[in-house]
Amino acid sequence: MDTNFYEQVYEIARLIPKGRVTSYGAIAKSLGATKSSRMVGHAMLYAGTAHPRVPAHRVVNSSGLLTGKFHFKPPELMEELLKQEGVEVKNDKVVNFKKVFWNPMEEINLD
Repeated sequence: MDTNFYEQVYEIARLIPKGRVTSYGAIAKSLGATKSSRMVGHAMLYAGTAHPRVPAHRVVNSSGLLTGKFHFKPPELMEELLKQEGVEVKNDKVVNFKKVFWNPMEEINLD
């Protein structure tokens, strides 16, 4: 497990505002690791043990699908958390994905 990379992923994920989502690939790209979206997904597996807390429910795939939901207990929790923040989900997919998408490359200064 690459804890340094995971910590960088968690730092980015903690910046995602309530009511917004980002993708595994967008986080990877913001860290200069464009082809590492699967590794970002793997980092999200362990997000529940990170401190401070990581809002892993705000990270979805590039189409807005809740592909990580099976790592939540119960799986419906990911959708419930998003809905509590005003993100509409239908058939395990974020509605208006482009509208609620948060792009770390545009939203934060990574210098």
